[in-house]
Amino acid sequence: MEFIDGKLFREMLRSGMNNLGNNQARIDALNVFPVPDGDTGTNMYLTFSNGVKEALKSDAKGVGAIAKVLSRGLLMGARGNSGVITSQIFRGIYQAVEDLDEIDAMQLAQALVNGSRVAYKAVMRPVEGTILTVVREAADYTYAYTATEGITDCVDVMRKMVEEAKISLDTTPDLLPVLKEVGVVDSGGAGLLAIFEGMLLAMEGKPVEAEQSTGSSSEASQTKIEGEGEYGFCTEFILQLSDRGMRNFSEEKFRDELSTIGNSIVCVQDEDIVKVHVHTLTPEVAVKMGRRQGRFVKLKVENMTDQHEEILDQENEQTHTAAPKKQAEHKKYGLIAVAAGDGIRDMFKDLRVDKVISGGQTMNPSTEDFISAIEELNCDHVLIFPNNSNIVMAAQQAGDVLEDRDVHVLPAKTIPQGLSACVMFNPEADLEDNLSDMNEAIAHVKSGEVTYAIKDTTYEGLPIKAGQYMAILGKAIVEANENEMDTAKALLSKMLADDSELVTLIYGEDATKEQADELAAFITDHSDAEVEVYSGRQPVYSFIIGVE
Repeated sequence: MEFIDGKLFREMLRSGMNNLGNNQARIDALNVFPVPDGDTGTNMYLTFSNGVKEALKSDAKGVGAIAKVLSRGLLMGARGNSGVITSQIFRGIYQAVEDLDEIDAMQLAQALVNGSRVAYKAVMRPVEGTILTVVREAADYTYAYTATEGITDCVDVMRKMVEEAKISLDTTPDLLPVLKEVGVVDSGGAGLLAIFEGMLLAMEGKPVEAEQSTGSSSEASQTKIEGEGEYGFCTEFILQLSDRGMRNFSEEKFRDELSTIGNSIVCVQDEDIVKVHVHTLTPEVAVKMGRRQGRFVKLKVENMTDQHEEILDQENEQTHTAAPKKQAEHKKYGLIAVAAGDGIRDMFKDLRVDKVISGGQTMNPSTEDFISAIEELNCDHVLIFPNNSNIVMAAQQAGDVLEDRDVHVLPAKTIPQGLSACVMFNPEADLEDNLSDMNEAIAHVKSGEVTYAIKDTTYEGLPIKAGQYMAILGKAIVEANENEMDTAKALLSKMLADDSELVTLIYGEDATKEQADELAAFITDHSDAEVEVYSGRQPVYSFIIGVE
């Protein structure tokens, strides 16, 4: 194959997207921390599919024109660090082919190298043993092979890229000891390999098809989510409950949880099997809810939106002009925070936060989510509190896109850090003073969480069994125990110090006020710190604790 034209390039993208989607759950499971929030596969699929779907429905013909649409779609849909890096890889590829209708073998090899270079530049402190290593090593070896061997077949180039990516991925545990200890390879690198494998298969005439239906149907497209004015996804799955799920699962509670994201809900339990149906605009959230309870026996997501939106777009072009949005009142600062749980959302609202984007460790917002929130604010300075290390890059990318807005992403990587920073915010103070005070507050907060393990593993010498409760202090698992309260108290013992002044204790949807009060009493007995207890109603984490 001497050239890749626009038609083949589209098929390569579609096949890469499908292969990534088919392997999404496996990639999610490549999680160093055994917590119920492994989301690399989900983030990469949502990111890549957003770009590919834009490319597939565009009128672009040549490779460069298609790559431009793809790059923009990836940029806007990027979620999590892996998603942002993926968007940057394909941004670099686009930059290398933007003026070309078709590409030859050497141009393909050059584009892959440029993708690697652009991705590295986008990361402030690149870490080896990650997706960055995989794309760099694979692209560099592929380029050298193409140039020195005089390769003219594009299939040979992509085949070499896949081969080298596999080799690089297998060596990631040698570069990141934590991967070797847990016995996994880098999840981001695995996701990128899945994309390239799917693209290669399309070039070989064996394009990958999606294992679950994601296309719209005429019947499904007529089903509307009542009260929301929007169409969405018909999401169905059969779930086999884990041991923890068998102990804690409640049909009524799960229906209530699903009702926060959709309607047409069916939830039926038969011993350890649960059948679920829901119409939702956020199927990925429904999937996350199910994953916390057990493993999927069957999963199907059907898009009810695309066809209806196309009809509406045609009608609007013919008969309507969009009404201008009412401009918000201008002010000096606009604050945006990311949080999961109605209680935590209200805590940020009480601290003058204008927009709270729903999300967190279990569901990372996209770059477009941040852009939409920023554009709704009429202010001189936008301050963003990501409250999770995996969300920072998407927030920063939104600021880069909106070059005309003054956007500052605070280094708040936990909920306690974000809350502490917001407490220090002064709407009357200068920007420099606010940033200094908030950064100082963030630096002086110890953050901890209590959650449960979803698999057996070992972390830094600590054996962990599935179903045990874990205490996470900063970025480390410091305790694993069968008893939830003992785990929480062990965490507090490591967090409290003689100079501790304030403890913020936020209990989640799986914890009780009585448990929180017991922990508050423990804090009072073991320190002189003041204790503030809140109902955060957050998922996954029974307790979120901040110590200042």
